[in-house]
Amino acid sequence: MTIALLILGVYALFAWLVFYKFRWLKFNIAWGVVTFWVGFHVLFLLVVLLRFFTPYTIDGHVIRQTIQIAPRLPHPTVLEEVFIAQNQKVKKGDKLYQFEKTLYAAQLAEAVANLADARQNALILEEDIHIAQDSLEAAQANETYAAQQVKRYSDLVPKGGAKQETLDKWESQLAAAQAQVHEARDNLKKAQLAAEAKIDGVNAQVAGAEAQVEQAQYYVDQTTIYAPEDGVIISQQARPGLVVGGFRVASIAAFVADADPYFLATFYQEHLKFVEPGQPVEVALDIYPGQIFTGKVKAIWDGTGQGQIIPRGRVPEFMFMSPQGRFAVEIDLDDDPALKRYPAGAHGAAAIYTGGGGGWVAVLRRVNMRLYSWVNFIVPFDV
Repeated sequence: MTIALLILGVYALFAWLVFYKFRWLKFNIAWGVVTFWVGFHVLFLLVVLLRFFTPYTIDGHVIRQTIQIAPRLPHPTVLEEVFIAQNQKVKKGDKLYQFEKTLYAAQLAEAVANLADARQNALILEEDIHIAQDSLEAAQANETYAAQQVKRYSDLVPKGGAKQETLDKWESQLAAAQAQVHEARDNLKKAQLAAEAKIDGVNAQVAGAEAQVEQAQYYVDQTTIYAPEDGVIISQQARPGLVVGGFRVASIAAFVADADPYFLATFYQEHLKFVEPGQPVEVALDIYPGQIFTGKVKAIWDGTGQGQIIPRGRVPEFMFMSPQGRFAVEIDLDDDPALKRYPAGAHGAAAIYTGGGGGWVAVLRRVNMRLYSWVNFIVPFDV
């Protein structure tokens, strides 16, 4: 709108100079129609060229990455101490919150004890194998001795050298010894199977106990929350006495990171016809009147909420006269000392220079951008 008014003003001044100041032509109805017709087409052509070859928007904002600070505790836990103040800058690794850890420390101690018990049981399983092997060897020895006695008395009884009762006794003892051998073999196999229950070479009970220790240690560590990177926590509302965990799933703070801010501007879809990544951009932020920041197009977000249908039990409704959704363009601002002073959500205007339409089109848009920036010195009018 600003550049259109500027063009109309220049054209009106030109017409005034021609018809009234220097009187090069005499103004009449015919010249009035010609003047209007030429002016209309000049304005129309300039607006079209500006819109497509230097897309412009006043819907742009500084975007900073945010991290939701959410305690990951399975039981209701009391917040004991807060180490940060409102909007305080922090470095990666700085302590932010401390939660009460008595319960989790006790669970860790219990898990460590269970691990020691599991390791001891693993050693006992190895000993059980040795015991079962000894029992098998003893049963086999008894079986061999009983078999020898049965053979000896089997030769003596027919010759009258021994009684039949003695042979019957040794045959009974041989059967019992054979049963003991089978039982000893089963016990040895059972002990071996118990000892061979391993995961990646570690006894299964020991592996399970180690996992419990790791889980308990994880929750102990989660009772202290540290800054994930350099940044600032906006709207610090958490206070000692706050209970988290259990059924609470919401975050207690929003962490705004210092790294990798960018400018996100939305444009009408048709104006992005000639826009490509890498093209130069100018940005005028409202918080810095009179300044122009440069950058480049990083990416075009080819999608809006109108292109998404959320699964639900109703048939989608389509509004014929609904306004089109704009596409967002991600802009990387050039490295500048002021880059670190860009607060999240800072509003501004942006213009993309595609290189088409001739250099004079870009000049007009640059004038437009600077007018927007300078007007920020007095707008809004809330003196």
